[in-house]
Amino acid sequence: MTKAWLLAAAAAMALSGAAEAKTLKWGAAREIASLDPYSFGETFTLSVLNHVYEGLVRYTGDLKIEPALAESWETVSPTVWRFKLRQGVKFHNGNSFTADDVIASLERVTHETSPLKGNLPAYKSSKKVDDYTVEIEVNGPYPLLLNDLTNIFIFDKEWMEANNSLLPTDSGKGVKGYATDNANGTGPFSVESRRADSKTVYVKNPAWWDKPQHNIDRIEFTPITSASTRVAALLSGEIDFTNVAPLQDLPRLSASPDVKVLQTNELRSVFFAFNLKDSLFESDVKDKNPLKDIRVREALYRAIDIDAVQKRAMRGLSRNTGALVAPAIPGYEPSQDVRLPFDLDGAKKLLAAAGYPNGFSFQFNCQSDSLVNEEEFCQAVASMWSRAGLKPNLSLAPRSQQAPKRVKGDFDVISFGWANEPMIDAYSLLVQVLRSRSGTGGVFNWGNWGDPRIDALIDKAGVELDTPKRIAMMQEALKIAKAEHLFVPLHQQPMAWAMRSTVANTVQASDNKPRLWLTTMK
Repeated sequence: MTKAWLLAAAAAMALSGAAEAKTLKWGAAREIASLDPYSFGETFTLSVLNHVYEGLVRYTGDLKIEPALAESWETVSPTVWRFKLRQGVKFHNGNSFTADDVIASLERVTHETSPLKGNLPAYKSSKKVDDYTVEIEVNGPYPLLLNDLTNIFIFDKEWMEANNSLLPTDSGKGVKGYATDNANGTGPFSVESRRADSKTVYVKNPAWWDKPQHNIDRIEFTPITSASTRVAALLSGEIDFTNVAPLQDLPRLSASPDVKVLQTNELRSVFFAFNLKDSLFESDVKDKNPLKDIRVREALYRAIDIDAVQKRAMRGLSRNTGALVAPAIPGYEPSQDVRLPFDLDGAKKLLAAAGYPNGFSFQFNCQSDSLVNEEEFCQAVASMWSRAGLKPNLSLAPRSQQAPKRVKGDFDVISFGWANEPMIDAYSLLVQVLRSRSGTGGVFNWGNWGDPRIDALIDKAGVELDTPKRIAMMQEALKIAKAEHLFVPLHQQPMAWAMRSTVANTVQASDNKPRLWLTTMK
């Protein structure tokens, strides 16, 4: 009887433990690009995969840099950084983390075919000092290496070799590999199963080197592209959390006693970028590119009634801006925020003066599942441009379809959002987007909008250690881009998260990256 009672009690305890397992059901607005964090330079994909993979350093919940896979670091010369690695760390497959993994990962992410190479713009080389010491050499004095490294996740070299994955994949160009659908990191969660576009399950890593601040045992990540379906799932309890709560549904969600909404503006600024090559991609003008004329670009700018866009498309929650970077980003200055006024008649006169009194047609590439309310604001602006006499052909499709076109330059005007991560510095936008293509610079310069004056300032700022001087150079570069109307700024993007009462606590930072290892469930 005693033995039977003990067995029954043990079984009851086991069932009780199973019942107490904490599962967070995450309903996202879209799927990640890949399980390979190097496959596309996109904040959302990197933020999800940061639960699986880790860098040498990381951001805290209040965006301060702290040690991660590196315990400490020092500069041994103006161009060489030495990192002491954390010992005793294991990858999810049980392999030990060493300097060899860091070297292999740095070689992979900076490879000429890597879509993420722009995230390490100053990288020159790295070498192993011993099993737990690595030196990274940059191409000149460079103040932002630690910021860059927060987004450079470390792979297991042995795992990459065994699975022919030493070279990066590229989701934008359709280049896949073993790492596209398989993962092996050191992070707080590992991938248990994956069905792309359906559900990916992450489970707690019991061997994680860090002391968990979360109590989550399992994350079920489900892309729910329909906003109404996502809201219904949250209200019914089918999901616990979404990092993209639809702006139009915030009053309804806030009114539910079982739902909490967190809303603010994020670091991401949204703007339009132009094809400035010799000819347009899709137009009734064949012999030249009207967008190369500054008067045409100014006309496109003046034809936008930004207050109407903010009120209707963005539900009054975006922050109108004339700048390409948010106020919290070093390199911003208030004068950048002054917009050209809405002037429809002035836009028509500029088009006529440029030789296009009847306008011209062009392809307008927007994504249906990337930026907040992108479909709505693109449709609104297309209508405004039409009233100015232009003929925009709005191409609206999911990111998976539009990204390859953008990478190839198959567009005339595109919507663009940039949060300046991981640097949290205007140099991110300048070196990756504004700079002419060269080496690790201009990785996202898809429309040939470079300017030699801007390039020179970017290159000088990249090696300037005097912070005020460096910021002044960046401000001057942004001033030139503004004067030339190389881009049309729109707004600083709002962000809204929503969670059920099953979530006790989470951390929302202005980089809009969920950090579920800092989240607790009730």
